Amino acid sequence: MAVPETQYAIQLVGPGQLKLNKEKPVPAPGPRQILAQVEAVGLCFSDLKLLKQFADHPRKKEIVSGLPQPVLKEILSYVPGDKATVPGHEVTCRIVAVGHEVQRHRVGERVLVQTDYRDLRTPQSNAAFGYNFEGALQEYVLMDERVIVDKASGKRFLIPVPERLSASAIALVEPWACVENAYANVQRQHLKPGGKLLVVAESGHAIAGLAEAWGDLANRPTSLTALCAEASQRAALAALGIQPQEVPNLAALPNESFDDIVYFGARKQALEALNDKLAAHGILNIVTAGRKIGQPVSVGVGRVHYGPTRWTGTTGTSAAEAYSKIPASPELRPGDKVVVIGAGGPMGQMHVIRSLCQGVPGVSVIGTDVDDARLESLVQKAAGPARANRVPLRTVNTKKTPLNEQLTYFALMAPVGALVAAAIRDSAPGAIINIFAGIPAPTRQDLDLDMYLAKGCFMFGSSGSVISDMEAVLRKVEAGQLDTDCSVDAITGMAGAADGIAAVENRTLAGKIIVYPRLHGLGLVPLTQLKDKLPAVAAKLRNGQWCKEAEDELLSSIESTDEHR
Repeated sequence: MAVPETQYAIQLVGPGQLKLNKEKPVPAPGPRQILAQVEAVGLCFSDLKLLKQFADHPRKKEIVSGLPQPVLKEILSYVPGDKATVPGHEVTCRIVAVGHEVQRHRVGERVLVQTDYRDLRTPQSNAAFGYNFEGALQEYVLMDERVIVDKASGKRFLIPVPERLSASAIALVEPWACVENAYANVQRQHLKPGGKLLVVAESGHAIAGLAEAWGDLANRPTSLTALCAEASQRAALAALGIQPQEVPNLAALPNESFDDIVYFGARKQALEALNDKLAAHGILNIVTAGRKIGQPVSVGVGRVHYGPTRWTGTTGTSAAEAYSKIPASPELRPGDKVVVIGAGGPMGQMHVIRSLCQGVPGVSVIGTDVDDARLESLVQKAAGPARANRVPLRTVNTKKTPLNEQLTYFALMAPVGALVAAAIRDSAPGAIINIFAGIPAPTRQDLDLDMYLAKGCFMFGSSGSVISDMEAVLRKVEAGQLDTDCSVDAITGMAGAADGIAAVENRTLAGKIIVYPRLHGLGLVPLTQLKDKLPAVAAKLRNGQWCKEAEDELLSSIESTDEHR
């Protein structure tokens, strides 16, 4: 196909500064590069974080490892720091041109884009499509094959997709994959092999269960740091076969430096200090031996999501027992009573619908919100899957009706630390607390850890997705198990893209907004207004929901008029 010299693009040029550029040059791909035409892109709440932080966003920073700087300089779409970028990372596109050295991609392929480049590290995070690499709110996007092939697995970040699915359904695989990742996320149930271990033991607490916690001696930690109150505790550590390095106090230890912290005790001040010593992906294991902490403990709940750090423990005496309580994966379990807090928003609706469609026996689902209109939108989308899968579904406006019952699975959609404390209070024994919303990393919250341990709760968080998550969601969509288009609440072309971002920020629409970049003049149209503004398109809706037939009508009817080109 002929590729134009210029294109329409939404560019972020500074904090809070969006610009519609009607003459952005379309780059020619270099030898290792790929040019793709964007079919559809979904707007995401994460786009707002970039909009507000711009160059300060961790994923907008310079890449410090993973690719040499000379290679990065060859990629015109690499725009770190204060360079203008193009947001948008929920995307379907088609490859229209490739460089002569491209080996894994071909012209004509229709693809779904995995956007999280975890091998390319920035100082505090990793690179990503739509951040320090230009994203999809433009008609054509440039990518480099050296970036979009996973080094560990050899899999492509551009996943081939069938022609029979709508562009919107494919683009929405990306946010649905983030939801999938939250349930498929493998959890460690033992000390980290080759990791750094810190053991802290208060007076009167015996050290037990450490050897059992690492199992095979070949997988034991490589270093052991200890702060012990009694000689018998030191002797127990010495018997493990790792020479401990003793420290005089916790203040002498560097922050965020231990993969595992096992605390034999029940002292609030010690736990709050140990919170800061836990490294990314670290586990803090509390062994109280029946003692009570007696007061709330300030816990870094933001790091549980973004760290991701984990807290486990036992009221018994064995560290191994506490590790064994960690679920291998936080997937729904038979008989779970699930509550999605903030279920009326786009991601909350996805959690509800996934729970309904997952096929786990005996599950029941409650969706809560404080907005009746958002809950009504949820019911319209979720009632069908609930009936089809015979899963009980309730919605509750907790502003009017408090939810006074014990539940076994919590999915938290609002980035509020107090919701974690409330979930512990309302949890049944063995409850899982999914901190899905991105509570800012520095945030701490007072939690009742005595209750958390006594009930055997487990809180965790996740961020983003990996290729396997996207493949899993795509399989569900292709098989008809899941309709990602059920998330769509509005459509727009480039003229309404900025209005769409404002609607995401102001939460004026409960579901997802899909942008079709090649429709230049189309403004933001909620599906509820489609009958008045685009009646021919509205006539193609399926039970009031967006679908491929409606998308085809939209693209054919509007593209045929010069007004929107």
